[in-house]
Amino acid sequence: MQRSASGATRIGGAGKSRTVRSVTRLASEESLAERYARLARETSGRHGTDLGLRALDLVLAALFLLVSLPLTVPIALANLVTSGPPLFYRGERVGRGGRIFTMLKFRTLRRGAEARLGPYLGPELVVRTEAETTRIGAWLRATQLDEIPQLLNVLRGDMSLVGPRPIRPRFFEELAADLPGYWQRLVVRPGLTGFAQVRKGYETSMAEKLAHDLEYIADRSLRLYLRTLAATGWRVLKQFLRGLGRAP
Repeated sequence: MQRSASGATRIGGAGKSRTVRSVTRLASEESLAERYARLARETSGRHGTDLGLRALDLVLAALFLLVSLPLTVPIALANLVTSGPPLFYRGERVGRGGRIFTMLKFRTLRRGAEARLGPYLGPELVVRTEAETTRIGAWLRATQLDEIPQLLNVLRGDMSLVGPRPIRPRFFEELAADLPGYWQRLVVRPGLTGFAQVRKGYETSMAEKLAHDLEYIADRSLRLYLRTLAATGWRVLKQFLRGLGRAP
């Protein structure tokens, strides 16, 4: 096992990227998830558009990090004082081409919550997460300030500002088997925000989210990217103002 310069994990020899492992093996010893990851890598990309969006990712993520410094430093200190270390939540997620990376967030849950929440997905996960949330964590989640560290993932190339939300490897396995076309999410980098979240929110069914994600992947453009960012900015601003009333 090797760790690349970007912090993403790679497994295997001959330069093969680590992909999500599947319990079920095909006759060729290629897992279902590995096959989907290969298909995603072989799918013709929109290289000009993708390069332009990547350049925007780098410029805007760096700018947002700079602008957010007056917030992130007090948040980091308050988190450490009220909840102790670790400061960040680090979780494995499936990235472009099936590559596994470590996603960052400000920690908002009690220690050990990840293991307790592991088996759950969708609306049930939302409900159970609320019970595990720390006092300052509830405010961070309400304002979505807990996701600021993901700007570092964007700069490292793990994520984009706009794209399908990243998902845990174990759930990718299940959803790829249940939802036709789910593997196509691997064609682009996962996003800090996504079409599905702007349109429907976080409690939408996975099938509905997939439909919106695939629409974005098929139609991705500078205009759609900027429109999604603008809609996200407006939504985050409203949530931040509402969240001020819940500040610890």
